[in-house]
Amino acid sequence: MRRVLMTAVATCVAVAAYAAERWMTIPPAPEMPEAVESGTADVNGIGMYYAVYGADEGVPILLIHGGLAHADVWAAEVADLITDHRVIVADTRGHGRSTNDGSAYSYDLLAQDYVALLDHLGVDKVHLVGWSDGANIGYGLSVTAPDRLASHFAHAGNATLDGIDPGVENNALFGEYVGMMAQDYASMSPTPDGFDAFLGGVVEMWSSEKPGAVEALKSITVPTLVVQSAHDEAILMDHSRMIADTIPGAELLVLDDVSHFASFQAPDDYVAAIRGFID
Repeated sequence: MRRVLMTAVATCVAVAAYAAERWMTIPPAPEMPEAVESGTADVNGIGMYYAVYGADEGVPILLIHGGLAHADVWAAEVADLITDHRVIVADTRGHGRSTNDGSAYSYDLLAQDYVALLDHLGVDKVHLVGWSDGANIGYGLSVTAPDRLASHFAHAGNATLDGIDPGVENNALFGEYVGMMAQDYASMSPTPDGFDAFLGGVVEMWSSEKPGAVEALKSITVPTLVVQSAHDEAILMDHSRMIADTIPGAELLVLDDVSHFASFQAPDDYVAAIRGFID
């Protein structure tokens, strides 16, 4: 899969120039607003970048980005949510400005990092908004640390490998996304020349089954909204429907006219969906 993704990056056309629909483009994120606090937390043997925004009122919102990305992709959502919420973002282990200690990537390990970050910040509980790998981290937290989550807005996650659309390996827009993140990695990472190895480690995680994942979903008590994009390049609709049917009390929300990259393509609609759930 790694070879196919890198080939897609090298050969994909400028989709945005020809796209007639918003789900066929990935607009760049705006600049992040000014943080109340930011820094690097020493957690689980790594330096984990984080930033905190907004007034210190109520249960904070933790936004967890997708694989290969970084906290700044949430800029549009952060700018809206901080008008009446405290918002926390971070770069997942090895992503963006955060380091890795050589450990293999796994959703269990990434979930442990986020618990340690909340401990570092002195935050007991959050509303979690997870996109893609962020949703998978959220499912792990819902099982292992449910007391830390007030709710989980789970967009484009998967519980098993058969939930992944096989066409994603040759999808031009997904390849464009990988290329965008490669450029961001080079400008943000403490190891700017390490993207190829980083990509290989993340793809290995993507390609590994999550033991007992579907069975584990049955034990989740965290209020969960399973979110699926109508034109998702990576996650199959029936798989998201299965997750929603398996988690007790969960509901399914389908976002129209967007793809796996809905938070880039329609940030106003995306944040409205977040607010509709957590507020």
